[in-house]
Amino acid sequence: MKKQQTGLGCLGTIVWGTPILAIILIILFWGIRVNNKSIEREETVNQKWAQVENTYQLRFDLIPTLMSVVKQYAEHEEGTFIAVTEARSKVGGVEINNKNLTEQNIKDFEAAQQQLGSAIKRLLLVVEKYPELKANQNFMELQYELKNIEKLILDTRKEYNDVVKTYNAYIRKFPRNLFAKLLGFETKGYFESNTEPA
Repeated sequence: MKKQQTGLGCLGTIVWGTPILAIILIILFWGIRVNNKSIEREETVNQKWAQVENTYQLRFDLIPTLMSVVKQYAEHEEGTFIAVTEARSKVGGVEINNKNLTEQNIKDFEAAQQQLGSAIKRLLLVVEKYPELKANQNFMELQYELKNIEKLILDTRKEYNDVVKTYNAYIRKFPRNLFAKLLGFETKGYFESNTEPA
């Protein structure tokens, strides 16, 4: 008795296997493309974050010089100097980098920066009591530099938020979100929208 052969043989494997292999290859190449685009967008976020950090660092570095000029004229404002020093210390203690740009970490960073910004504003209000300080050339240059840094802070924050929006939208859209999550890409936090620098 002859055994009946089941299946389609080589031709059947080719007929059914080729489309399946093609689908697998399409998904694989598409996943690689999603990964590469996500990396590009994440690197843009990292670059903008570095710019944000640099602009805040400019302000951070200017404060001791500004305080030393003000102290020459306003020795009796110890409470204000302590507030600025404490706020500056708090900013220096915030641990944030491009690997942990979560909503909460951005809020903590922003809160510390806003506290420092408020302390600087109080320091500049003290100047109103001392006309000779307001007329000091060195102080006027520092005040002008601070004003430019504050504008730069606003600009870099906006640029950061813009690229984070693009990145977050890219990795959250279906079906890219499946690959992004699988490949470890996570959304980044935003700065609060305001007109005052932190």
